[in-house]
Amino acid sequence: MRTRNVVVAGVGGQGVILFAAALANAALMSDLDASVSEIHGMAQRGGSVISHVRIGERIHSPTIPEGGADVIIGLEPLEALRSLPFSNERTLALLNTRRIVPIAALLRGPKYPELEEILGILKRFCGSVLAIDAPELAKRCGSARAENMVMLGALAGLGILPIPIESFERGIGETVPRGSLERNLEAFKLGVEFARAQKV
Repeated sequence: MRTRNVVVAGVGGQGVILFAAALANAALMSDLDASVSEIHGMAQRGGSVISHVRIGERIHSPTIPEGGADVIIGLEPLEALRSLPFSNERTLALLNTRRIVPIAALLRGPKYPELEEILGILKRFCGSVLAIDAPELAKRCGSARAENMVMLGALAGLGILPIPIESFERGIGETVPRGSLERNLEAFKLGVEFARAQKV
């Protein structure tokens, strides 16, 4: 089985690291090897945060080379664009449509691109792009902070990784706090349902 490479990009406070940990745990629950590499920007101040997750029978290197991503998870649209060096013509980009505009852009520019412009660029460099209104789905389970689990559910629902849904659920159970597990699992299931209804 070839190694699958997932780049997870967002800003501090969006749960990039939690997403990556839950995905890696899901792989381990499926008797696969997994490696997580994290690059933090100003995570506590809304700065860029990126994580590499590699899944396979045996992982030798924790980082994904340029052009080597099978999937780019953009928890924030502009951060997905920043991850384009990892894309190739077969890469799937999963994009949360909620924009978090940096303070610098609000005060002095450069102007934050419109969502349609971001989607257009992603479509030029990736094999396929799926945009998800993760906040709207997260609200349905009563937890606006569960956007990352909606996105994880979408990844699981597309069936592009060799990990069954049950292993994803167990991976989430091993990762999120017990007090928020039910809401996170509900958000995950909404993401699964959304993805299964799409044609990607």
